Amino acid sequence: MESAESKEGVKKIDSKFKQEIHSKVIRAGKRTYFFDVKSTRNDEYYLTITESKKRFGDNGKFSYEKHKIFLYKEDFAKFMDSLQEVVDYIHEKQPEEITAQEENADTREEVLVEETESVKNYTNVDFEDI
Repeated sequence: MESAESKEGVKKIDSKFKQEIHSKVIRAGKRTYFFDVKSTRNDEYYLTITESKKRFGDNGKFSYEKHKIFLYKEDFAKFMDSLQEVVDYIHEKQPEEITAQEENADTREEVLVEETESVKNYTNVDFEDI
């Protein structure tokens, strides 16, 4: 491990525990979720889950509001079991409906297919015939 000396002359240790090993970003509307695998000083991996929301102030400037969860290996099984249980409960009690966003995506895809078909028919012109 390397160390560096700060302005005050106190040695700081550049340790691996702040190093991100792996990261996954999920953008979901106004929120962004970050799943980051990090390492402790003992090279044990843990997970941080961060929710980030962009907030606008009265002056027009924006900032990010963040909420973090630290999840350690010994808790993974309990966490996953409980998460799956509540997700299953939600699906059971409140079946999925097609959201407006999903409906618009389907409609856009249908229009795109129709436009592609019409372009194929329209562009089938031999310039020698003109």
